[in-house]
Amino acid sequence: MCHKEALVDVNVSGDAPLSARACPRGGEMKRTRIILATDFSAASEPAVRRALEMAEAERAPLLITHVLEPPVSFSPDGYVLPRIYDEMAAAVRADAEKRMRLLLARARKSGVRARGVLLRGAPHEAILRAARKHRADRLVVGTHGRRGFSRLFLGSVAARVVASSPCPVLVVPAGRKGGRSS
Repeated sequence: MCHKEALVDVNVSGDAPLSARACPRGGEMKRTRIILATDFSAASEPAVRRALEMAEAERAPLLITHVLEPPVSFSPDGYVLPRIYDEMAAAVRADAEKRMRLLLARARKSGVRARGVLLRGAPHEAILRAARKHRADRLVVGTHGRRGFSRLFLGSVAARVVASSPCPVLVVPAGRKGGRSS
């Protein structure tokens, strides 16, 4: 399995460089580098809203990342013909690209310069690699809010990201009804 960023780099509003900008007084002012990690679920919507608000308020470019999940086999023996697997993977990727384009269009409509990158690998590892590669100043992630056995068995991407992040992480809870944050 490839653990590098996918080749697709979905740009809607042009290339949003994550670099410094000039201050009005002629000095250098550091531009905040914000990365949003999303799984496109309803639970991630509050994190998306918060990242867009932060990027707009700080006039910071936003890098939106999504980790492609490998297709799951529904075969009783777990084996899927390579051709079928490739078709399933292509469908997963096409869906992610479509969702990313919609999210980037939403960012542009909000006045935020954004780029989207599809990642591969274990979600927490891919997000952390992107944070290091793009020298993020802040990561924004959502959480489903699982507790107890479901968290123990399913794990928490957000918790793993917080534990190893090279920068501050804003964890936005999914909220209760309708995806509203608490």
